[in-house]
Amino acid sequence: MHILYTLLLGLLVLLSLPWWIFQMVRSGKYRYGLTERLGLAPARLPQIDGPPSIWIHAVSVGEVLAITRLVEQLKEKYPQHPVFISTTTLTGHFLAGGRFGEDCAFFVPIDFGFAIRPYLQRLQPALLVLAETEFWPNLLHLVKKSGAAIAVVNARISDRSFPRYRRFRWFFRPVLAGVDLFLAQTEEDARRLVAIGAPVDRVRVSGNLKFDMLSSPDSELARDLRVAISHEAPLIVCGSTAEGEEVLLLAAFRKLQQEFPEAVMVLAPRHPERFDKVAELAISMQLTLTRRCKWNRATAVKAGVFLLDSVGELASVYALADIAFVGGSLVPLGGHNILEPAQHGVAVMTGLHTFNFREIVRIFSEGDALKITSPEMLAHDLGELIRSPEERQALGKRAQELFLRNAGATERTAQALRPLLEKAGDGGLK
Repeated sequence: MHILYTLLLGLLVLLSLPWWIFQMVRSGKYRYGLTERLGLAPARLPQIDGPPSIWIHAVSVGEVLAITRLVEQLKEKYPQHPVFISTTTLTGHFLAGGRFGEDCAFFVPIDFGFAIRPYLQRLQPALLVLAETEFWPNLLHLVKKSGAAIAVVNARISDRSFPRYRRFRWFFRPVLAGVDLFLAQTEEDARRLVAIGAPVDRVRVSGNLKFDMLSSPDSELARDLRVAISHEAPLIVCGSTAEGEEVLLLAAFRKLQQEFPEAVMVLAPRHPERFDKVAELAISMQLTLTRRCKWNRATAVKAGVFLLDSVGELASVYALADIAFVGGSLVPLGGHNILEPAQHGVAVMTGLHTFNFREIVRIFSEGDALKITSPEMLAHDLGELIRSPEERQALGKRAQELFLRNAGATERTAQALRPLLEKAGDGGLK
């Protein structure tokens, strides 16, 4: 099966090669880290000669944030095991390097043996930890063959991907047979994992790591903005926005400015390659624009749009908001993590499309701790919350209470991984 899969994957890469080349030439996308993806392990990664390492794979920013406390706990509990983090996206890579050290972060190799083996030889992992859902057949096969244990943590199967996984259960069942442990976010995710082929005796529910994702409300940028933005100005922070959303948010903000001319919107697009495009959009809509990359922190932020064209600073800026809108939800992309602003007691708003975070959204909706809006009602709902500080603060307080009430998944996950490290042959655990 692995030979057939590799041949088909190779054919797919070959047929799509013109598209990849076009993207690299047009925007530079995928060019950064290309050699790492092709199996050239960077010199900054040390050669492991002592106790084996722990390799954690986190696709992008959301997964990197989710595993942050888990990484801290693994380093504390098992200090003899070096921990390395691979990512798929550029933004995830920069965030992982900033949080865990550049000598610990690298791009995950493409799913071919020639690209994977150099990392296995360099890192000598005792354990591979996959965050959420990353089932790469060759990676799992070769890691298992090397003698390392494999765990999937914070596992979830989205509404969109579940039918596809189930349709190809015949393929995924032998792939998932190599995984030693699945730690699901919810009972429903556990049920779906079993339905797509995960061995039922290896599936457990440990909760959602993102409820333990405590980000500091204090950063250099947050401190500067606290001074630069008038305390009287309503501050709306729109994070992780997607194409098709910014035009809706900016149009709603322009309406709000008629009633609240001093208002400020911090706008943080999800993907860095779209920063310039969003800046041009704001200018074309005749909105005052300040860009983070060009802003002099000694200068007051004018009423209008502050474009957060940077990586890794959104979490602390959420703490300043009167209202936080979490993107990917006005368009059918499934939404992003509402817990980042909720932990700070900020009133949280999303669009209707939140299927990627269905359980978290359900908990917050049932607890009356989330405002869900639509493109048509966006300006109205933002205005209502700005006019009602008591309601806004109560909404944020309920969100923060729910966040704290659902914590604890990180400790459960770290404890569950211990037997796998022991199984991989290490006798020196604490």
